[in-house]
Amino acid sequence: MGFELLGLPLIYYIAMVAKVIGVFVFLIFTVAYATYAERKIIGRIQVRHGPMITGWHGLLQPIADGIKLFFKEEIAQLQVSKFIFFLAPFMAVVPAYAAFAVIPFGDTVEIAGYRIPLQIAAYYDTALGKVVDVNVGVLYVLAMSSLGVYGIVLAGWASNSKYSLLGGLRSAAQMISYELAASFALVAVFMLSQSLSLHKIVADQAGPFGWYIWKQPLAFVLFCICSVAETNRTPFDLPEAESELVAGFSTEYSSMKYAMFFMAEYANMVTVSAVAATFFLGGWHGPFPSVINFIAKIYFFMFCFIWIRATYPRYRYDQLMGLGWKLFLPLALANVVVTGIVVML
Repeated sequence: MGFELLGLPLIYYIAMVAKVIGVFVFLIFTVAYATYAERKIIGRIQVRHGPMITGWHGLLQPIADGIKLFFKEEIAQLQVSKFIFFLAPFMAVVPAYAAFAVIPFGDTVEIAGYRIPLQIAAYYDTALGKVVDVNVGVLYVLAMSSLGVYGIVLAGWASNSKYSLLGGLRSAAQMISYELAASFALVAVFMLSQSLSLHKIVADQAGPFGWYIWKQPLAFVLFCICSVAETNRTPFDLPEAESELVAGFSTEYSSMKYAMFFMAEYANMVTVSAVAATFFLGGWHGPFPSVINFIAKIYFFMFCFIWIRATYPRYRYDQLMGLGWKLFLPLALANVVVTGIVVML
């Protein structure tokens, strides 16, 4: 392993490929079985069993659903803008998976005498004695999450359907409204950590009482609620709103293109859960091996997403906008101001 490429040992590139494959497999598995978990958990909350037929207690249901959607007929109206109509699902799903590139999912491990950070876009600098990652990683995550809405907007416009168009426009307005409050909630954490490096932010939270949830409880609550709205989940699922818009932006989609929008939604849930765990719950810190701690925290947030869906009714659209602009954004700005004063003093 003495061979070097661009100043880094070959082992780093082998490890990077392994990390990419590992993260992709984890995301695919989690997205597939999040649908199963959602149906089972909501079923239990509503005193029913959920899927029970396909496999033991319905464990093969996600595979059966995937096969069914794969072989469904592709249907597109004659009036759709075909290139954009086919491109939109990819624009929704790719940023959802790409956002995970900068999120640290564990501490460093030693392989063949080299320390390898469990983060895709990072390496261990032996001269500096620390992990070097993308020092504006959270801006990358926010950019990827913002790009995903383009797929939804273009799907609504290209479908040539009033229901789809309204769903796309709602999604754009909703993303702008809640992305601001979520971003300002994270700014308060930057001010305490004095860094935009996600690895350093996690490293600063060693020990359960070092987690930023104790120092920034308001920012944590704001980010969690805004994350539900950004991922278009109940009670903020206005872009889909079955009772008003049939299926919103995805009304005219079928087969795997329809499935890709679902994959993007659940992948975004995993991403915002990972960001919340990274910023407020100590990332990989905990009583178990670092990767296990991180995955457990992601699954806790995923359970909360499902629990909220089973508990709360959908907001009206004017209530959704009012909540974002009149309550969450002022609270997030006030939290930044108070945090700045405390840091200066």
